[in-house]
Amino acid sequence: MQTRREFLRRSSAGLVGLAGIAGLSAAGMRGLAYAAGAKRPIGVQLYTVRTLAEEDLPSVLAQIRKIGYREVETYWNVYTHPAKELRRMILDHGLRVPSGHFDYDGLGGKLDYAKELGVEYVVCPMLPRGMQNSLDGFQKAADQFNQWGEQVSKMGMRLAFHNHNYEFQQFGNTTGYDTLLARTDPKLVFLEMDCYWITQAGRDPLAMLRKHGDRIRMLHLKDRKPGFPFTQHLNESAEHFTEVGTGMVAYKEILAEAEKQGIQHMFVEQDSTTIPPMESLRISYDNIEKLMA
Repeated sequence: MQTRREFLRRSSAGLVGLAGIAGLSAAGMRGLAYAAGAKRPIGVQLYTVRTLAEEDLPSVLAQIRKIGYREVETYWNVYTHPAKELRRMILDHGLRVPSGHFDYDGLGGKLDYAKELGVEYVVCPMLPRGMQNSLDGFQKAADQFNQWGEQVSKMGMRLAFHNHNYEFQQFGNTTGYDTLLARTDPKLVFLEMDCYWITQAGRDPLAMLRKHGDRIRMLHLKDRKPGFPFTQHLNESAEHFTEVGTGMVAYKEILAEAEKQGIQHMFVEQDSTTIPPMESLRISYDNIEKLMA
């Protein structure tokens, strides 16, 4: 019987050959080798470092990898780089790009770019403002997600939706989030659960993960300062961000449940920080490593 050590050794050897064929740098090869044997790689949503990323993305990627992160999730403003160039840049810094955020408006026209970038998940990060506050808006969005989900599936990728807090507004006896889940095909539309925004909406991300673990395939990790009211409206009064492990969100239990549910990818995302964003990312990474130990 092949031992885990032998499997990893042979996998790494095979990846060396693949890296040579693909022309990857040594750092890129290490990133692929990690992917073969890693259990729960931690990633970064590049929106966290958006100002830096838009000035000097290679330097940002190098710093992210040096902290210890293994994956990145892209967002709209870095798509000024051609898809192949962006993918190569990420891989050459020893990182993977399993997921990317694409705006609802124009998402259908970005699918070829997403495919070329090599993402597994095409994620819609939010609904347009005009659709956020009515049941009709969520119903139309759900129908659109089914259409995109079918297109994305045929291209060998998956479609996912990333939540905020506005989806939990009550419309009669339902919410926008419940409408999206009930009206979309679970085989075509998956979920990226933002643990902060679930909490800010007054819900329990751990309970949500247990209930919808079959559809939640990715997590966004950021913490919430205690002592502020919960809200279902997306505005500045809902922003109480802090680094993972320094707030009120029960991340030790959430991360344990994520492993149990087979969550594939977890990205630290800090919408805004009170300290330099790279320092914020380092604190979150160190705390997550301790929580998962």
